[in-house]
Amino acid sequence: MLAGVIAELGPWNWMVLGLVLLVLEIVLPGFFLLWIGIAALLTGALSLQLWDWGPWTWHVQVLVFLALSLIAAYAGKKIMSSNGEASDQPLLNQRGAQMIGRTATLAEPIREGRGRIKLGDTTWRVSGPDLPAGTKVRVVAAGDTDLELVVEAV
Repeated sequence: MLAGVIAELGPWNWMVLGLVLLVLEIVLPGFFLLWIGIAALLTGALSLQLWDWGPWTWHVQVLVFLALSLIAAYAGKKIMSSNGEASDQPLLNQRGAQMIGRTATLAEPIREGRGRIKLGDTTWRVSGPDLPAGTKVRVVAAGDTDLELVVEAV
């Protein structure tokens, strides 16, 4: 049944596939199906021009579609990432880096280089020189994993 529909549609198969992918792009989040849909539409346009050409078999059409999909996905990535504008909130997803410069009181003493402070509604692990609980400290850096802050006494 499916083979009959494919044979009946001829070169329009690619156009139908491209439109289905573009509709799915609207329904599903992201920009990935857009580029594959464009590749299918381009393959369909080529198929309309080359349908009667002997070497234009379904094998060649699939290879052209795959190549155009890769090219379109690469071009789409370049287009989408070529924003170039500096963000108005460069530390948005870097919670530890947002804390640099803030002062707090040690909730737990720093022993053997490790302790805890409370900033806002979050308790943070800190590293720094050994200090007793209740000491005022300033955050001077964020750790590599952004889960630990480096502090010094104020």
